[in-house]
Amino acid sequence: MFQTAELGQTLSKNAFKRSELQLRERLLALQQDLRRAGESALLIDFAGVRGAGKGTSTNLLNKWMDNRWIETHAYSEPSDEERERPRRWRFWRDLPARGTIGIFLSGRYSRPLLEYVYGESTLEAFNHQLAQIKAFEKMLADDGALITKFWMHISRDVQRERLEKLAEDPLQNWRISPEDWTHLELYDRFVDAAEHLIAYTNTGQAPWEIVEGTDYHFRSIRVGNVLAESLERHLSQHQIRRKYAAEIEQERRDLAVPAARDKDGSPATIMQGLNLSLTLDKHRYQGQLETLQARLSTLHQQAVRQRLTTILVFEGPDAAGKSGAIRHLTDPLEAHTYKVYPFSAPTDEELAHHYLWRFWRRLPRAGRVTIFDRSWYGRVLVERIEGFANDLEWRRAWSEINNFEQQLVEHGIVLLKFWIHISEDEQLRRFRARESTPHKQWKLTDEDWRNREKWDQYELAAHHMIQNTARQDTPWILVEGNDKPYARIKVLRAVCDALEEKTGR
Repeated sequence: MFQTAELGQTLSKNAFKRSELQLRERLLALQQDLRRAGESALLIDFAGVRGAGKGTSTNLLNKWMDNRWIETHAYSEPSDEERERPRRWRFWRDLPARGTIGIFLSGRYSRPLLEYVYGESTLEAFNHQLAQIKAFEKMLADDGALITKFWMHISRDVQRERLEKLAEDPLQNWRISPEDWTHLELYDRFVDAAEHLIAYTNTGQAPWEIVEGTDYHFRSIRVGNVLAESLERHLSQHQIRRKYAAEIEQERRDLAVPAARDKDGSPATIMQGLNLSLTLDKHRYQGQLETLQARLSTLHQQAVRQRLTTILVFEGPDAAGKSGAIRHLTDPLEAHTYKVYPFSAPTDEELAHHYLWRFWRRLPRAGRVTIFDRSWYGRVLVERIEGFANDLEWRRAWSEINNFEQQLVEHGIVLLKFWIHISEDEQLRRFRARESTPHKQWKLTDEDWRNREKWDQYELAAHHMIQNTARQDTPWILVEGNDKPYARIKVLRAVCDALEEKTGR
C-alpha cells in the first residue's frame, strides 16, 4: 500500500510558489462558500509516520486559509477528565460547528493504533475500535460533514535521517522523545497495522489520501489540491441534495406504510399493554419511599467510591410525572454528585452541530450521576412528529442512538431509560389542575396543548422508539404513571436494583 508513497516525488521551489498562490486563492474562496452555506463542517485529519509533515501541513493550511474559522486540536495521552468518559468524548467535544473547519492531529485513530502495535490490544479489539470510528464518521457524514483524512508517509530511512537531524540541532532536539526512537524500531509493525487501519476505514464518506511526505513542496501542494477538490465536490453535491431534498421527502411520505391499528382504529402500541390502574396507598408508599431512598443513598456512596457513573434518561408524555420522579431520586443524594439536565429546543450553537453533540458534552465524570429530563430521543419523538428532522434523519437515528448507548455501556456506565406513561384522560386532568394552581401554571404552555392534539402520533413514535432501541444491555423501563406514588416507587426500585447489581452489594 505504501510503496506508492515512496516514489521520490518532488516539486521545485519555483513551481511550488506558482501553485501556492493559485491554491491559496482557491482554498480561501471555498472556505468562504463553506461559511456562507453554513450547512457543513469540514474535518481534516492528519495521521501517519512521525516526521512526514503532519504538523507543517497543519500550519500551512492555517496560513493559506482564514484561521479565525479553523480550530486545530492535537491530542496526547488522555487527561484524567477524559479517561473518566468514553473514548470518543473528547472528539465529540471538539467537533467544529457547521461552516467551520476542524484540524485533528493524533486524533481518533492514534490510540487504537498504538495499543495494537504495542500489543496492548488484540486484532479483534483493534477492529472493534475501528468499527466504532467508522460509525462515528458515517454519523457525521450523514449529517452533512465533509471528512478528509491524510496519511502522511515516509520510508524508514527518511524517518531515521530526519530524527537524527533533529537530534543534532540544539534548537530543535526538544521535539524528539524516546517514543520516537521506539517507533522507528517498530516501523514495520506500524506499517502493517496502518495498512490494516486504512483498508478497514477507507470509505466513500470518509476516504483516506496517502501522501508522500518526503518533499515539503510536493506534499504541501498535494494536500492543498486534494482538500480543494474534496470541498468543491462536497459543496456541489450539497447544492444538488438540497434542491431535491423536499421532493424526496414528500415521495417517502407518500409511500409510507400505514401503522398497525387496534379494533377502535387507534395505533397499536406497547403502551396499551400497561396496567395504568396500578396504585399504591399512602401508608405503603411512605414506608417504601423511606426504605428505598435510604437504600439508594447507601448504594450511591458505594458507587462514588467505586467511581461508577450513572446516567438516567426520562421520557414520557407531558405531565407524566418525570420531574416528580427525578426529585424523589435526587432527595437522598449529595447535591455535588449529581446533575439534572432538562432539555428543550436546541440553541443556535447546538443546531450548528450534530444532534448528539449537546448530549456527549454533558456526560458525567466517574462516580457522578447525570439525569436527562428529555434526551437524545427527541430526535425520534418531537423532531420526527413536528418535522424538524426529515424521514432519513430520524430513521437513521435508531442506529446512531444504539451506537452511542453501546459506547456508554462499554465504558462501564450504568444506563437506565424510563418511559413514564399516563392515559390521555389523566393528562387532561393534570393539565386542568395546573391551570387552576397558581404556582404550577408556568408548567403548562400552548405547546403542551398542541402536542396533546397529536397524542396518537406521539404514542406511535414512542412505540417505534422502544421497539428499535430496547436492547438487552440498554432496555427501556416502562412505568405506569397514572398513580404518581406507584410510578416513583417503581423508578426508585429500578435504580437501586441496577446499582446493587453493578456495585456487587
